[in-house]
Amino acid sequence: MSNTFLVITDITREVQRVLHEKMAFCKTINNQFDDMAESGGGKNGGVMRIRTPSKYTVRSGRVMNVQDTTDTSETLTVATQTGCDLGNFTSAQMANTIDDVSNRYIKPAVSVIASDIEKTVLQGVTQDVYMNVGTAGTTPASMTVWGQAQAKLNQQAVPAEDRCVQLSSVAMASMVDAYKGLFAPSSAVSKQYLEGYVARNSGFDWYTNERGLVVTNGADVAGTVNETTVADADAEMDVTGFSAALATGSIFTVAGVYDVHPETKAAYSHLKQFVVLTGTTTTLLKFSPAVYSTGALQNVSALPSSALSSGTITPVGSASTAYPYHLAYHKDIAVFATQDLPLPKNVEAMRKKIDNISVRVILNHYDVVNDTYATRIDVLWGYKTIRAELGCRVIG
Repeated sequence: MSNTFLVITDITREVQRVLHEKMAFCKTINNQFDDMAESGGGKNGGVMRIRTPSKYTVRSGRVMNVQDTTDTSETLTVATQTGCDLGNFTSAQMANTIDDVSNRYIKPAVSVIASDIEKTVLQGVTQDVYMNVGTAGTTPASMTVWGQAQAKLNQQAVPAEDRCVQLSSVAMASMVDAYKGLFAPSSAVSKQYLEGYVARNSGFDWYTNERGLVVTNGADVAGTVNETTVADADAEMDVTGFSAALATGSIFTVAGVYDVHPETKAAYSHLKQFVVLTGTTTTLLKFSPAVYSTGALQNVSALPSSALSSGTITPVGSASTAYPYHLAYHKDIAVFATQDLPLPKNVEAMRKKIDNISVRVILNHYDVVNDTYATRIDVLWGYKTIRAELGCRVIG
């Protein structure tokens, strides 16, 4: 029986299957595909608008107190193109089965694409998250810390369903050893094709992922607020006492500034946590989230002030120390989107999407001189953290 040569359809389907399997984090956040570009590729300039929920305050009593409704949205740009170019397939290689070609060529190529995308998205989203639990320098090995992460999410009224955890294999090994009974093989067969998926327990789907965020603290972790009062909606403040800037992505608290319930606005007993943003210096601290002390957007019990409990700023962890961060989150924390790439003429090319992830494969015309087929794989994608309050870091 003669061999049948693989065609572009076989290769594209296998590329998409492997890519889908490898993306453990991107598959668990909000996935969107821009249908405006589906027929022609990139017709809307790669810009998507994503609506965010409105916020209101509650009325007490009989008399109406009408509030303005302002639609808000985030802009997501789908403009990053990631790909891999496979060495020319010979006729002999193309005559192999799809399993042979996949194991020897497609899986290694697609794995590097998936890994590059996953690393960028997971680290970027984690860096945007400002809530944190755990002990700096200690690998999570107790369900207590994940219960604390659950509590943080509950305190921000995060929906109980669709919660996941991404943690390193070292942390996962510690957890599995300590709680063997909880990490028994899952009956959720439909999820087991995802690489890194372990099980569902304690309210989370658990995934191992070696691409997590690591933040190295600055050389100084002692300072104070240098303003009488920071204004509502501010996301930066003057500071003093720092000999070195706080590191981007590190987390800190301010004395006297407590977290509040997102709906009732009642103050919690724990301090509000903030994440350091790019552009921070020894005298100017840029942070997220912006502070609000009144109204529907209120997120702190009081605004940061040099007069409030001495205005002490306390970063998480020690100076000049690197800390890995794991992530507990709800799927709507961020959006990952892909767009169709155009199909060039005069070559064998195909686009395919599974669960809103679009991939393009181009198999060049046969080279009669060298008896080879050249192949390229491309994904056009983008991501954005939409609601950082739907996530909680777990420091290691």
